[in-house]
Amino acid sequence: MKIALLGYGRMGKAIEKIATERGHEIVIKVDVDTQDYDITLADIAIDFSVPTSAYNNITNCFKNGVPVVSGTTGWLDKYDDALTICKKNNGGFISATNFSLGVNIFFELNEQLAKMMANLNAYNISMEEIHHTKKLDAPSGTAITLADGIIKNSEKKNWVMDVTNQGDEIPIVSKRIDDVPGTHTVSYNSSIDTIDITHTAHNRDGFALGAVIAAEWLVDKRGVFSMKDVLGL
Repeated sequence: MKIALLGYGRMGKAIEKIATERGHEIVIKVDVDTQDYDITLADIAIDFSVPTSAYNNITNCFKNGVPVVSGTTGWLDKYDDALTICKKNNGGFISATNFSLGVNIFFELNEQLAKMMANLNAYNISMEEIHHTKKLDAPSGTAITLADGIIKNSEKKNWVMDVTNQGDEIPIVSKRIDDVPGTHTVSYNSSIDTIDITHTAHNRDGFALGAVIAAEWLVDKRGVFSMKDVLGL
């Protein structure tokens, strides 16, 4: 594949390394100062840019017939608009809050546990996510996806930041610590015991590999898909 990297920070560089190891070619690298480029040189684009650039990057690809894999979070208030443009142009799109294969399995475990715990009222649920200090959004998109999975399978109605009282909301604590790629913990606490499930990323390679695998899967397809489709979950 000929790949356009939309965003050339740490994730972009990790994707470049893994993509070239898998025999692909990086034909475009779009960084914060990149002005003019021809997106049609690429077979597919992988977007790990910043929230303020993501929408324009992604929709430009759709308008030029280039499918997109996007891992940028913090721009999803415009997600529905992007989908409209994708469908109008018969584009291909996968957007995920986390492309790690392990995290996507963790998402499935989280939903199954939420179903099992739904009627056990003695347990209070909470979440914690830890990332590096350069992460721009909080809570993380991965934490929001986990919360949405719980809400879909329980009586919880919403998530809220840094609040300890329960009600029908899921409290999420976000921490920013140097050089932490990403740790997410979902906790069910009662006076008797605690049930935790945790995913800990040791480096960014898992995120990068998942994004490249998603691009390999999407390159000749048209439509809006998810990592569930990629992994057959």
